Amino acid sequence: MQTDPRAIAARYLMTHVRSRIGAMKSGDPELGALSLEWVAIAIVLVTAALALAAFLADKLGALESLIPN
Repeated sequence: MQTDPRAIAARYLMTHVRSRIGAMKSGDPELGALSLEWVAIAIVLVTAALALAAFLADKLGALESLIPN
């Protein structure tokens, strides 16, 4: 059974965000410089990736139905 690539990507992003938040809480401003711009960019990228994944999954499902048994 294969793991869903979206789950792997989401797990990676959550791990990265947790490590950045932990660095911010450490008190050293050099370690956790997570600015609002980077948060906004990450939200846009994740939203675009999920939309593309949903679009391609729909298209692949339609193409799979054309394959004869």
